Amino acid sequence: MRNNKKDEWVNMSEVLKDFKSQNKLKKGFEKVDIEQAWQEVMGPGVINYTTQVKFTAGTLFISLSSSVLREELMYGRTKIINNLNEHLGRELVQKLVLR
Repeated sequence: MRNNKKDEWVNMSEVLKDFKSQNKLKKGFEKVDIEQAWQEVMGPGVINYTTQVKFTAGTLFISLSSSVLREELMYGRTKIINNLNEHLGRELVQKLVLR
């Protein structure tokens, strides 16, 4: 895209960041990003048992259909949070609640 104020090219990612912040869409995009990160970081084995992913105010709520898997993931909560934040490239998830 071309910036009308300057005769320079503007990076598309910068334009999208501006668009998100100006239109107050940042929170919605963060929710989508976190859901995709959960799928990519945890893999198909965990995704098959994941019934709901919800993100609110720094807390990621994950509903699982397997109580055994839920107990296993409880032990690695800190590592999961670190992996998700690393995958996202920013510190979004502060707390993980497994249900």
